[in-house]
Amino acid sequence: MVTFDQLMLPLIKALVNLGGSGSIDEIYEEVVELEKFDEGTLAVLHNPEKSSQTEVGYRLAWARTYLKKAGYLENSSRGVWALTDKARQEPEIDSREIVNFVRALDRKPEQTNTTTSTPELSSDDSPEEAMLWREKLHHVLIEEMSPDAFERLTQRLLRESGFIHVEVTGRTGDGGIDGKGIARINGLMSFHIAFQCKKYKGSVGAPEIRDFRGATVGRADRGMFITTGSFTKAAIEEANRDGVAPIDLVDGDQLADKLKELSLGVKTELVEKVTVDPGWFLGL
Repeated sequence: MVTFDQLMLPLIKALVNLGGSGSIDEIYEEVVELEKFDEGTLAVLHNPEKSSQTEVGYRLAWARTYLKKAGYLENSSRGVWALTDKARQEPEIDSREIVNFVRALDRKPEQTNTTTSTPELSSDDSPEEAMLWREKLHHVLIEEMSPDAFERLTQRLLRESGFIHVEVTGRTGDGGIDGKGIARINGLMSFHIAFQCKKYKGSVGAPEIRDFRGATVGRADRGMFITTGSFTKAAIEEANRDGVAPIDLVDGDQLADKLKELSLGVKTELVEKVTVDPGWFLGL
C-alpha cells in the first residue's frame, strides 16, 4: 500500500487532468486510474468498524490536507478542491519537503526528520475530512438502526432532496428494489427512479449493481443504489457502462455529507464570533 506522501504527486496530476479542480470522488477515480490500483487494494477499508472509507481514500485525504497546508491546494465549502497558483507554477513537487514543512508548521519537531524514511500516518493523526461525527454516524446507521428504519431514512432523504411520491416497497423478492420515487428537474421534467438501500460495512461489487439494474428494467428510468459502505472500481464502472441504463451510486461518505447538509440527524453548531467595528461608530 502506498503511503500518503506518495499520493501527493498523483493527486496533483489528477487535478491537472480534471482541468484544475474536482470533487473528492472525481479526484479519487482519477488517481485510481493513474496509479492502476487493483480491486484488492481498493477493497481495503481503513477502519471497517468505524467508517466505510477505503484505505486509499483515507490516505488521499491526508495528501489533500498536507498539500492544502503547504499552499498547493484550496477547497470550497461545497467540497471542490482546486490547484493554487503555487501548484501551477511548481507541478513537480517534493513530497518529503512538503511533509517536513507541514509538520514543522504544526509544531511537531519530533516528526520532521523524514530524510531517511518514508513518512507514515501516526495513530493519533487525522486528515481534514476524517471527523469523529462520521464514525459515530457510521456506527448508528450500521449497528443500531434497523433495516426498516434505514429504508425510511432513505425515503426522508430523497423527499428532502426534492423527490416526490417516494415510497418504500418493503416487499421481499422484489429484485432488490426497496423503493421508488419521482425526481423533478426545475419543475418541468421528471423521471421515475427505483432505489436500493443497503446497510453494509464492506464494498458493493459489480454483480450487485447488475442484479439491481436488471430489476429496474421496465419499472424505472434510472436506478439509485445507496449504501453505508463503499463501491468497488468494477461496481462504479458497471454503474456507468455504456449502452445500459445508468445507476446512480451513493456511498457511505456521500450519505453522511447529505445527511449533514440537510440536517437530518446531524446538526452543525457554529460558535458565534462578535466583532466591534470602530469605524462604524466613528462615522456616525
